[in-house]
Amino acid sequence: MNYFILLSLFATIVAGKSPRLKFVLHEASRFHFSRPENYVSMYHPEGSDRLYVGGRATLYMLNFTSGGVSNLEITAASDQTAIDTCKAKSSPLELECDNFITVIQKVNDTLLVCGTNAGSPRCWMLVNDSVLTDVQGNGQIGPSSDISPPYPSQRSISLPADGSLYSAMSSVGGQAGSIRRTFGSQKLLKTENVWLLNPQFAGAAIIPSSVKYKEEVYFFFSEINKTARVDEEPYRARIGRICTVDEGGIRALLADSWTTFMKARVMCGAGNTQQQYNNMKQAVVLTAEDKRAGVLYGLFSNAWGRTVICAYSIEDIDKAFSTSKLKGYSSSFSGSRPGTCVRKNSTAGDHADIKNLGVIRYHPEIEDVIRPVGVAPLDLPTDDQITHAVADIVLAVNDEHYSVLYLGTDQGKILKVLHTSEGVFIISQYSLFHNEGPVLNMAIDSQKGHLYVGTAMEVQRLPLADCSRYGDTCRECILSRDPYCGWDRARRRCLPIPPGHNNTTRTLVQNLDHSNSSVCGEAAALKQRRTSPREVMVQSNTSVFLPCPVRSFHATYRWEKDNCVRNYPCLFSGDFCVLGPAVDTPLKNGVFRCMATEDGFKVEVISFRLVNDGRLLAASLVSTLGPSLLLAMATLWLH
Repeated sequence: MNYFILLSLFATIVAGKSPRLKFVLHEASRFHFSRPENYVSMYHPEGSDRLYVGGRATLYMLNFTSGGVSNLEITAASDQTAIDTCKAKSSPLELECDNFITVIQKVNDTLLVCGTNAGSPRCWMLVNDSVLTDVQGNGQIGPSSDISPPYPSQRSISLPADGSLYSAMSSVGGQAGSIRRTFGSQKLLKTENVWLLNPQFAGAAIIPSSVKYKEEVYFFFSEINKTARVDEEPYRARIGRICTVDEGGIRALLADSWTTFMKARVMCGAGNTQQQYNNMKQAVVLTAEDKRAGVLYGLFSNAWGRTVICAYSIEDIDKAFSTSKLKGYSSSFSGSRPGTCVRKNSTAGDHADIKNLGVIRYHPEIEDVIRPVGVAPLDLPTDDQITHAVADIVLAVNDEHYSVLYLGTDQGKILKVLHTSEGVFIISQYSLFHNEGPVLNMAIDSQKGHLYVGTAMEVQRLPLADCSRYGDTCRECILSRDPYCGWDRARRRCLPIPPGHNNTTRTLVQNLDHSNSSVCGEAAALKQRRTSPREVMVQSNTSVFLPCPVRSFHATYRWEKDNCVRNYPCLFSGDFCVLGPAVDTPLKNGVFRCMATEDGFKVEVISFRLVNDGRLLAASLVSTLGPSLLLAMATLWLH
């Protein structure tokens, strides 16, 4: 027999948009840094179990297995001259007078590693996964300061594409920001200073094309808005675009600059209302391999620091760049449209077309404004601030592609979100870390099905397809709406969808567009689960609170007594739905059952049989036992 008393009063939690399920992970593969790493860069070779992590004067090579994580640390110390020069300056913090690894990228066969080097950026190549040495090879490389910022707090973006490295450097102090081609066999090019106004970069992505020379690179950033109101974030979000075949202009005009650079304004907010999010913090793009279709997810903040996600159609963006008028330019174009991707030796791209080069030089911005799909930001929880995002595109059983977002928060949690044409569905929330702190970086491996998450204290790996957590029934599996998982009719288990799955046999079942488990069949859905009541002895002078563990946060929870039709509401405390004593709810004798209703079906979660033994509990004991202790005892008892 078990005795417990809950003496605290529980406040009702106002539930808004919430994850359906919440998990606390203890078994994930994890690596702990020996010291806090406040700036974390990552590179993960797709399809491997290795993760390269850049920290302070150290390159970590982590190998993840089911049994744990092995680690090799490669020292990457700053030059002493650079350290001395850094410390002699008055403006930077002495803390940043070290070598913080900011860039880890593989370009062709070279793993390029660049760091701040105490304010004098430097690049190396990693040889045999053991030694950092000076960069060698047939390709050309620009100054290291064009690839890595001098200080880790200055944001930079790097992206390998078609054998070259593209680098975007945010503006800081009096230094102008830039977008450059910094490494590879192609000509090294840059943006003109007048094209960018104190940019702060948020990301970059390759936009593929079935015609190779039409491939583009998009850059996402915010620029200073000098006309912003007092209550408005002083930024304007932008998309910049260049062609990978760009080889620069002619000697007299844009000789070492892009000839295809264009930019557009990006809006994120509810229509034309004042509630706009103008500061783009991060950008993630999902595209098909050979199509100019896909989706851009932008992480934005407003003047009060609130973060939201807006989604954009890549087709809409491409159409705007291809058809929009140019700001400040009303004349006709001679030959091809300025900014068009053309082959280097084609007639359309003849360098003699000086007029078009002049148009790009002085009018790189288009008039059309890029607006989000569905007009407003995605309907996500607002409790935690989003600090980092990655995304994956998943081929489901119905041969349709679905977007899955993984959102890291300032509290070290991960939200797993399904995005469809109908809106968003928050599949689950993961609490991962022993030491709570903001998620600083993430890397996703679609091929092997892993997500890597890093904070200042540790790095963890978790599976993308975490199907076994959803339950052991078809209904629980289907209601998860996880594109990675399906109900196997033959094996009667919730299982990952295997690569290259052919669903002609109809053995795997999913329903991702709606929360509807009818695909399981009525017999499975209507099957009621009954629990064995847990007996609790109640003393006459005590108040009892009955806790019901919340499984699905999208279900409605009610209590029933002695199988009567009447329901009793509950108050939420953390992950429990609690029934407390009230005038019309005497908790003295009888069987109380906690019922969860979701998708039109009711399931019994837990039940208690209360027995009044007529005795009085000593007053000294009642006053001594604290509510937090008693709640902990009850929680422990339930598990």
